[in-house]
Amino acid sequence: MAGALALYAAAALAEIAGCFAVWAWLRLDRSILWLLPGTACLILFAVLLTRIDTGFAGRTYAAYGGVYIAASLLWLWVVEGQSPTRWDLVGAAVCLVGTAIILFGSSARA
Repeated sequence: MAGALALYAAAALAEIAGCFAVWAWLRLDRSILWLLPGTACLILFAVLLTRIDTGFAGRTYAAYGGVYIAASLLWLWVVEGQSPTRWDLVGAAVCLVGTAIILFGSSARA
């Protein structure tokens, strides 16, 4: 399970970095060259998700959703310098509980 969580965290970082590169180009007026590392990050994200050991892609993606939300708020705080609100944190906690239910519930059925 720890390996899966590490892969989810790495995938989230790669996806957020890749999407932020597009955001920076389109919304922050950065160079189009930002798309090169952004594309590499998005490819890495997709590859990392395939390394999660579950029987079905949909379950992997569903469980990933909660990790992505929490990681996005961490990005908001660390990279963009904006503190998450208490409602952001409550929402992320609820999503992480959902992730745990999906991961632990599916492993109990397997």
